[in-house]
Amino acid sequence: MPIKDAIKDQQTVTSEGESTNTLLAGVKKYEAPNIITSNGVTTELYRPEWDIGPEQIRHMIHAILRPGALSAWHMHEFQIDTIFVLHGTIKLVLYDDRADSATKGQINVFHLSRLRPTLITIPPGIWHGLQNLDYSESSFINYFNNPYIYSGPDEWRLPFDTDKIPYQFK
Repeated sequence: MPIKDAIKDQQTVTSEGESTNTLLAGVKKYEAPNIITSNGVTTELYRPEWDIGPEQIRHMIHAILRPGALSAWHMHEFQIDTIFVLHGTIKLVLYDDRADSATKGQINVFHLSRLRPTLITIPPGIWHGLQNLDYSESSFINYFNNPYIYSGPDEWRLPFDTDKIPYQFK
């Protein structure tokens, strides 16, 4: 008999290792295979036939998060983000606040690392935040359908502890 008030874990993956999460409307996920070579490991970051990311990549960044760093919350009205973790372990949390979305009010949480290379595409209107879960730097590549507009950024922000999004980073 468990201790009073203990909470039983819920299923998060299938026996094949696939997530049981239902993706938010418009969010895409692709697990890229690592290719073991005679001298190391190669991972393809993008191929058009994967149907992930924008149709045309117009801007790409490499970002480093300090140990335990948190970058939340932000959203874009027009920009499509596609994220791939290069180093470390990053928690990516998505919140759908789009009025016309079938998944309005829902959350997706992803734990991303190089151990299971994954691309996540985030459509416009989805609030998202990233947290470095490691005790050393983590980094990711983010590529976009539109270049950054310095004079009028497509960036909307809320504080990480806002009560407008039903998720609290720990």
